[in-house]
Amino acid sequence: MIILSIFFLITSILYSSVGFGGGSTYLALMLIWEIPFYIIPILALCCNIIVVSGNSINYIKSGNFSLNLLLPYLMGSVPLAFFGASLSISKELFEILLFVILIIAGILLLNRSKFFDSNKIKINQIPKKISVLIGCVIGFISGIVGIGGGIFLSPILFLIKAGYPKQIAATASLFILINSIFGVIGQFTKNIVLNEFLNYWPLFLTVFIGGQIGNYLNIKFISNKTLALMTSLLVIFVAARMGFRLLS
Repeated sequence: MIILSIFFLITSILYSSVGFGGGSTYLALMLIWEIPFYIIPILALCCNIIVVSGNSINYIKSGNFSLNLLLPYLMGSVPLAFFGASLSISKELFEILLFVILIIAGILLLNRSKFFDSNKIKINQIPKKISVLIGCVIGFISGIVGIGGGIFLSPILFLIKAGYPKQIAATASLFILINSIFGVIGQFTKNIVLNEFLNYWPLFLTVFIGGQIGNYLNIKFISNKTLALMTSLLVIFVAARMGFRLLS
């Protein structure tokens, strides 16, 4: 588990530095390391919660959080994240869904990197029905697979110009946190054995440390644009590794 923990550390540093949790990459890494399939989603969701909690607090303190921007997406995502998490799917379907999600997320994040550090955009007023619908789709997909969904929400918000970069980062971070909490609750409806779940505590400790380092890097050293580019390349690399796994 030492090597896996190192990869979790790297992942949590990179993702937390741009306001994400890293759930999709944790999932892929655990599949590659052949962690028991039925426990993988809840482990990834818990790692998400640990990583984005610090980000969420920092965004709220900085005054970048907008409840009006976040709320419609949560209204759609929360019930469907819980419902999706309570469903059981085959390992084969899970791996295919995760591969597709990683590819899409990597491309979206790569495209998103060019929007960082740019506040010179015209903000659009998005109809609440559209926002709720977007939340529903992201919440359901996130719940089934075991991710927070922010890696999808953030690029979409940039694309439709729903807010300024810092507002969007704050919204995505809180979205991941709340979705992940309800995803965990949904996962526990599957009668997961708590003792087996707690056997993976080193991963939780690792992402906690990585999350703190990522927050520090974001504040002190590396630009958001550079960090987003690095994270997107990591996602695409893991997606390629997943693709080779599916073909083998």
